[in-house]
Amino acid sequence: MRDFFIGSFEKLISAIVVLLAIAVLIGAGAAAMSPDGGILAGLAVLVGGTLYLVMFAGMLYVVLGIHANTRRTAEAIEKLLASG
Repeated sequence: MRDFFIGSFEKLISAIVVLLAIAVLIGAGAAAMSPDGGILAGLAVLVGGTLYLVMFAGMLYVVLGIHANTRRTAEAIEKLLASG
């Protein structure tokens, strides 16, 4: 059951990252086409949104990586204790 939730969380993160990337592109396009905006505003939204997306996704994937490394370490310690 635990693996189901971890796998589901990983798929959810992937879906959220894709949706956020689409939202950044739409927001940049809307800012560029806005009468008060322009190309510079669109580029600012694109760069800022991309930076946010990379940091957000990176943090979530680091959490998943910590979980995987902790599980591998626990399995290795259990194996070591069983053999010794």
